Amino acid sequence: MRFPRSAAAILMYAAWLLQPLSAQPTRANAAADRPDATMQHLMDDLASHHHGKVSLYAKAIRTGQTVAINPDTAVNTASVIKVAIMLEAMYQIKDGKLSFDDTLTLHKEDQVSGSGVLLLFHTPAPVNFETALVLMITQSDNTATNLVLEHVGRERVNARLRSLGFPVTTSIRPIGRPTEGDQSPELKPFGIGRTTAREMAGILESIQRCDAGDQKLCDRMIDIMEHQFWRNCIPHYLEDADTTEVASHVANKTGSLDHVRNDVGIVFTKDGPIVISAFTYENVDTSWTPENEGEMLIARMAKTIVSGWAPHGLGKE
Repeated sequence: MRFPRSAAAILMYAAWLLQPLSAQPTRANAAADRPDATMQHLMDDLASHHHGKVSLYAKAIRTGQTVAINPDTAVNTASVIKVAIMLEAMYQIKDGKLSFDDTLTLHKEDQVSGSGVLLLFHTPAPVNFETALVLMITQSDNTATNLVLEHVGRERVNARLRSLGFPVTTSIRPIGRPTEGDQSPELKPFGIGRTTAREMAGILESIQRCDAGDQKLCDRMIDIMEHQFWRNCIPHYLEDADTTEVASHVANKTGSLDHVRNDVGIVFTKDGPIVISAFTYENVDTSWTPENEGEMLIARMAKTIVSGWAPHGLGKE
């Protein structure tokens, strides 16, 4: 190899030599947003046929391609807020304020209805904190969520969100406790949590970039979401293996109520990770079958986005 001689050439050569290191698509180096007009047309067409309202924000981290529908509209999170609660728990574990080995105590009065298994446990019972975190995400366990939320502190969850630049996303109250938490008229209609599609996508990007600064904890969050039980939305057309046997390429968290079907996730592809944040609400179809219109819309959107932005298919590098 011939080496440059002039000072200017040496500087240019040094910049060229360092460029591959700085330009690699690492978690800390995402491309700037670049709206994709073709994908926008496809998403608008899919949303136009939905009997309800849609908020969407998706981004290909490596290329910066984005697509959005009402991305800054405040929406009901349903169980999607559990991602923000998990994130705060991991920050406190990193700071030494909490430990995975903490023991929580499940009492009869802690058990609330809805998804999960702790509702069925004999009480009182000790529950490992890490186990509660896993149940909160993988099973969307409502009782586990309340135990975790009490342990980390709802105010701390919201303070963390503000410090990370998410002014709308809010943990409003524990699940099944309508008279607790924030009773302000601004927040009460949103149930247990409020967010926007853009902000929740940003929270997922923060996890993917590992803004928390502890790679093991960031990897643990992704691993937990990859084992999320409910696979009918973003993963519906994407899952390529039995995820009880191998790791999924989709790390996601759903949130569902009769008129609400949401899913947010990171799809790992050979062309880099893609963040998808999708919310459907005021839905006419309130059924709880696999063919629910809101869930199938999110599934089709995810399939279209990944097919368009990741031609080389799913996979981690």
